Amino acid sequence: MFEFKSGIGIDAHQLRENLPLVIGGVLIQHNLGLLGHSDGDVLIHAIIDALLGSLTLGDIGTIFPSEDPSLKGISSLELLRQVDKLRQESNWQVSHVDATIIAQKPALSKYILDMRKNIDSVLSIGLSSINIKATTTDHLGFVGKEQGIATMAVVTINRKQ
Repeated sequence: MFEFKSGIGIDAHQLRENLPLVIGGVLIQHNLGLLGHSDGDVLIHAIIDALLGSLTLGDIGTIFPSEDPSLKGISSLELLRQVDKLRQESNWQVSHVDATIIAQKPALSKYILDMRKNIDSVLSIGLSSINIKATTTDHLGFVGKEQGIATMAVVTINRKQ
């Protein structure tokens, strides 16, 4: 018998000039970057929240408060590593990650494989268990006006009983 649980994560950050754009641990060439206490990586943040939700461990802000100066500019992949250690200690396995990045610009399709590889370098679940999609809002809302980027993610975990 297997037991399964899922968690949902959502994150959004403002786009600003003179900041790097890091999504999925990939540095993307763009004239705007994401504002955040860490590197502002909306994809990894949404995956962290989904993983924490599946483990019933709260949310990213509880585990990594923005008031913590040691987290300023930290790679979100490092934050995912720390959360994955909590997952390992709880005897659960990540079985699947599915995420959608919502960005008007830049086009992200050429970066998705590298994002998947970065996530797999932390979670070690295989590329076939990591799905990332990118879409726009057809110029609607803050994403469509290129004021920010958002992401939604679902993480499924399992364990043998």
